[in-house]
Amino acid sequence: MDAQYADLMAEIGSAARAAAAELAYASSERKYAALVSAAHFVWEDRAAILDANSEDMAFGEAKGLSPAMLDRLRLDDHRLRGIVDALRAVAEQRDPVGRVLAEWDRPNGLHIQRVATPLGVVGVIYESRPNVTADAGALCLKAGNAVILRGGSESFHSSTALHDCMVRGLREARLPQAAIQLIPTRDREMVSAMLSAVDYIDVIVPRGGKGLVGLVQREARVPVFAHLEGICHVYADRDADVEKARRVVLNAKTRRTGVCGAAECLLIDWQFYTRHGAVLIEDLIKAGVEVRTEGELLKVQGTVKAAPDDFGREFLDMIIAAKLVDGVEGAMAHIRTYGSNHTEAILTENDATAALFFQRLDSAILMRNASTQFADGGEFGMGGEIGIATGKLHARGPVGAEQLCSFKYLVTGDGTIRS
Repeated sequence: MDAQYADLMAEIGSAARAAAAELAYASSERKYAALVSAAHFVWEDRAAILDANSEDMAFGEAKGLSPAMLDRLRLDDHRLRGIVDALRAVAEQRDPVGRVLAEWDRPNGLHIQRVATPLGVVGVIYESRPNVTADAGALCLKAGNAVILRGGSESFHSSTALHDCMVRGLREARLPQAAIQLIPTRDREMVSAMLSAVDYIDVIVPRGGKGLVGLVQREARVPVFAHLEGICHVYADRDADVEKARRVVLNAKTRRTGVCGAAECLLIDWQFYTRHGAVLIEDLIKAGVEVRTEGELLKVQGTVKAAPDDFGREFLDMIIAAKLVDGVEGAMAHIRTYGSNHTEAILTENDATAALFFQRLDSAILMRNASTQFADGGEFGMGGEIGIATGKLHARGPVGAEQLCSFKYLVTGDGTIRS
């Protein structure tokens, strides 16, 4: 690594460490004040933020970003209002730091408490979506962590403008400005610098495509909260309500195709298909979705023959794979083979079938009769999220403020000694 990047990482990391030490005991009121002030500044400066976003959109178009990536990058008044609302929602949440998670007395005379504490310094590496700058900054601050943000090169100007609002909020609340830092360069060398910054960063959260997450998992010397592809499945069971199924399938695919909770594969039970025909497929085609499939479903007008790798692929576009399966067992076997442990939905009125689906699949989020587009920390009441963790250690599913805490044990005696 070039010395200039090592020096920059040391400077940013040292400042983050010092900020984290102060944030660990910062009052709930000061963290609340910082977030509410940041929300005010985002809305007050929305014209400048949108101008910065226009620069990023032009850069992204020149770079040849896909429509889905450009959609992730785009800001408008509605999306800025969403950022403002998310900042205020996080501010209003109870402070997760200092929560007594469990406590008990021992026969040896000790009183033991397990208490939530900040992780320390969190590194977040993300692509395209500038709102992550605000979401990650807010959630880390709420949990008493300092955060180092490395946004994608395509969102550099938007992220810088949003970061400025976050820093002004910190200043208003008299909290250390180094609590939320943004890597000030597009150079990819700084990604490598973060991944090896074991002296400064306690955990890395990657948020982006398969290429980014794979790079982080391969090269990181710092622990990682993995956010893998969102290969989300919707299974229409033989006992599904057809009208509910039609609404959910269409929303799961088409509401926003570029989010990780978008459905990428539709599984239809043979008995549902026999009873109701190709109604789910036809609805998708009418909405402009390209349905890639095989076998019997290729007889449906407008479908396209699936390529071998279309099952298990994150399209992030108006494309979906579809397949007929033999009941819930066939659906679960398919999901285990091709899924990414992100989010799966079952559409059924049969309680026993739903219970089986919930019990035997191990994805981070399982849903019944609801759109996979709800796989989002904000929709879960967390105010926002850093990402959807698909691993099994520490954090899983939407990573909100509570998931950005660790814990310590507080042990009290009364001159107690061990025999």
